Amino acid sequence: MSLGCSLGVACLAAVLTIPAILSAHDGRSAARAPQAVPEVMHARSAADTLFLTRQDPYGAQPFTRVLVARPVAGPAPVPPGLERLPAPGEVYVSPRLREVLAAEPGLTGLLPGRVTGTIGAAGLAGPDELYAYLGQTRAGIPRDARPLASFGSSHSPSPAVDASTLDVLRFTLACLVLLPLAVFLSVCARLSAESRSRRLASLRLLGLSIKGTLRVNAVETVAAALLGALLGIGAYLLVNEVVARVGLPGLRWYAADGRPAAPTLTACLLGCPALAWFVGRHHAREAALSPLSVRRSAQRTPPRPYGLLLLLPGLGVITGYCVLGALGRTPAEGPADAVLVPAAVLLTGAGLVLSLGPITSWLARRIAGRTQSLPLTLAMRRNEVEPGSSLRVVTGLVLLVYAASLTQGVLVELSQISRPTSPTQEYRVTLGDVTPEQRARMARVDGVRAQALTAESWIPDLSNPAPRINAVVATCAQLAAFADLAPGCVDGRVQRLTDPDTSENLDARPGAAFPFLLRPSAGPSPARAEKLSLTLPHDRLTLHARQPSALTSADVRIPPSLLPAGTLPAKGDLLVVTGSEPTSVRTALNGIGTLAPTADVEAVGVNVEALQQITVIKSLLASGMVLGLVIGVAAFVVSVADRAMERRGQVTALALLGARPATLRTVQCVQVLLPLGIGLAAALVAGRLAESSYLITGGGDVFWDADGLPLLLASALGVLVVAGLAALPLVRRHVDPEHIGRD
Repeated sequence: MSLGCSLGVACLAAVLTIPAILSAHDGRSAARAPQAVPEVMHARSAADTLFLTRQDPYGAQPFTRVLVARPVAGPAPVPPGLERLPAPGEVYVSPRLREVLAAEPGLTGLLPGRVTGTIGAAGLAGPDELYAYLGQTRAGIPRDARPLASFGSSHSPSPAVDASTLDVLRFTLACLVLLPLAVFLSVCARLSAESRSRRLASLRLLGLSIKGTLRVNAVETVAAALLGALLGIGAYLLVNEVVARVGLPGLRWYAADGRPAAPTLTACLLGCPALAWFVGRHHAREAALSPLSVRRSAQRTPPRPYGLLLLLPGLGVITGYCVLGALGRTPAEGPADAVLVPAAVLLTGAGLVLSLGPITSWLARRIAGRTQSLPLTLAMRRNEVEPGSSLRVVTGLVLLVYAASLTQGVLVELSQISRPTSPTQEYRVTLGDVTPEQRARMARVDGVRAQALTAESWIPDLSNPAPRINAVVATCAQLAAFADLAPGCVDGRVQRLTDPDTSENLDARPGAAFPFLLRPSAGPSPARAEKLSLTLPHDRLTLHARQPSALTSADVRIPPSLLPAGTLPAKGDLLVVTGSEPTSVRTALNGIGTLAPTADVEAVGVNVEALQQITVIKSLLASGMVLGLVIGVAAFVVSVADRAMERRGQVTALALLGARPATLRTVQCVQVLLPLGIGLAAALVAGRLAESSYLITGGGDVFWDADGLPLLLASALGVLVVAGLAALPLVRRHVDPEHIGRD
């Protein structure tokens, strides 16, 4: 009882502290968030502290740089983790970034200056965060820098897991860990109660009152469970200290974040003994009310099919959604789906467990009535009379397979977000942030295939809803590097662009004229800007942009030769394209960042925060799978011990009647394999239906996923083999008549 509770409480503490770890991550992220002074209320002055935040993807991890320029005189706000703001030329980095800089010197181009300090733990969301503060001069900081009011916000600008996704994560972890955990703790308490039943019956026969007998049981149960809970908390604290230093993929935390808080300690130290007392009280009451039935093994009542009242409605709902998905009539996402599908999933899981008893009893009776095999008859009659003893062995494993199918659906939906589909990767840089020399050198960065410029047509009055078009300035060869072109591209000629995959701009009709504002490519802007008037031709070029792409909004292609010498679009971006391989993306970002460290570089279509969140969610789900597997195996081991104690007298009686050891071993294996096979098959079918219903209501493109099915089938077969082999040691060659003495 104590050992089982210690393992269960350790797993329970691990699950309950996950929200606390994420909350601590978001709290430190919010405390260091820079807050700008509202421009409408403030005029920039020399007393202002200026700041600018740049974020680049480093693989699937964000790399954040905060550029700051201290005021000419007076105090300046200081973020957590620093004693003062960096002076011009100074750089403060996180410990993890210092390690990365030592391993990849190419990143130093993104941090112009001298690394002079390290950011403390109070200023970092986690130990593995890539974060830096760069001191800048007031003249050298980019023009879009804003005055700084303070550091700190009520909400994290980059939460570890989005609030809506966190609800899905909690629900999945509850199905994956908490349901098998409740079964496991109940099995431990039941085993402890079974071992005490005869002792409690003896106390009752010696004259102890019913209340006194129940009190003895309560004290013993609570003491054993409380000892196990204390051991489990201690084991979790040790594991937390180790795992916090190693971390999970995408998520590392400080050891203090993972230490259980008061609510977690209350749930572990009070909830576990309360559950043990509640489960053990039923057996203790039976022993106190009818002590002779404990010794004489009174007839047990057959299982009632109440579980079907939960299973059938749950299966009906998720099957209905699967039928709608197969017919192509996906329901509109709404609050009803957000409540109905999770409720149906829980009802199906609970009904699956509660229905195994009557289903196993009914099937065992049918098989025993038709078979001529002695071992099969003995096994089926035993399952018919008392299916609950075998179900305690298989319940945890059945729930684990069911929850694994649901987890597969969550991973499939996440993979639709993070799965790269384009063979190329585009990068967008504001033209005003780079010089002609920097643009020329960017074209020679390793992996860069081509460059292009984008521009917006000019309107004199922004409040006037005049027609507007977008143009791309590129040669045919440059445009072909960004998109798939149909035949007909001609250099030196203005051509309208159409993409069959996107909606057409109705304002970009042949004969319409649009002005484009130009500026000198180098030097200060003149007092009077030059304009390029463009009349859209009838000539049309069809292209297919590789999504995601910045060219989806382009309406016309302008040859670079059409721009007057020494001019560029006054409002536009520089586009760069490379391959989409992770090494190519990393090399391009390092190269572009080195050439223009203060420029805002956007990897088109790459949401680095979403990628980071996906990595965190996958890590937490994988951890939940490991915890669920540990709990399932532990429940199996405890249940095997339970059956070994329970079956000693029956096995001995059969051996004395002449049953051979091979017959007894076959009986034991079949007794376990029948309910386990039924449960696993039902869990696989119900789990796939639950997964598909989740995907259908999730709004993704994939409804029917078969990638994880071979693994689940192989795992189910492996569980059957292991369970069958584990049942063999229950039959001992040595016959001890003492086990059936007075029976």
